Amino acid sequence: MIIGYVTYLALALIVAAFFLAAVRVLREYERGVVFTLGRFTGVKGPGLIILIPFVQQMVRVDLRVVVQDVPPQDVISRDNVSVKVNAVLYFRIVDAERAIIRVEDFLAATSQLAQTTLRSVLGKHELDEMLAERDRLNSDIQEILDQQTDAWGIKVTNVEIKHVDLNESMVRAIAKQAEAERLRRAKVINAEGEQQAAEKLVEAGKMLAQEPQAMQLRYFAALHDVAGERSSTVVFPVPMDLLGHLNSRPPVAETKPK
Repeated sequence: MIIGYVTYLALALIVAAFFLAAVRVLREYERGVVFTLGRFTGVKGPGLIILIPFVQQMVRVDLRVVVQDVPPQDVISRDNVSVKVNAVLYFRIVDAERAIIRVEDFLAATSQLAQTTLRSVLGKHELDEMLAERDRLNSDIQEILDQQTDAWGIKVTNVEIKHVDLNESMVRAIAKQAEAERLRRAKVINAEGEQQAAEKLVEAGKMLAQEPQAMQLRYFAALHDVAGERSSTVVFPVPMDLLGHLNSRPPVAETKPK
């Protein structure tokens, strides 16, 4: 009788162990790459998965987006400026079979590829482009990584350059360059303003020359402005046409004494 109970207990333990070894539950974002006696036999999931113990093995694969930091890289720009650049990489697995079979460790492989690509792409650009055109550089790096990781079943969704670190001397040089650029723009704007003012004065002079009455009104306005100022000295402008009339008077005949 005791032997029968022991036998039943042993069978129950064997069935439970078989059940635990055969049953797998995969979440919605997981897939299972199944190998039968070492050969790939399919990708299963999500849900309940039944495996043959000791014959089939399964490797879980997470399909969610992976966020990976790219450590700071020493980059020499095209204009020979040494900077440290780091970035963040977003990617996900779209083909679980290739991600497990084609590459040993897809996380490490993607990280190393991102580092080398970051140095290669940024080294082709000048420092000003790194600072001002990050969106374009992000797009270029993402496109290159996406093409190279496609064979691994990985989709690179986004790459963002986080920091471009410069040494102190380069920061001072950039500040001086920015200040010189602001001064140049100020001088250009001032010169353009003087040019426009001169053009307007020429147009006003032509209009006043065509209308003598307008010149007289302008003369009276100038007198009014001068009279309104609190000054001990008053200057009266004399119209040029009045001087012209004085110079054009006929000479007085001289009388000889008898």
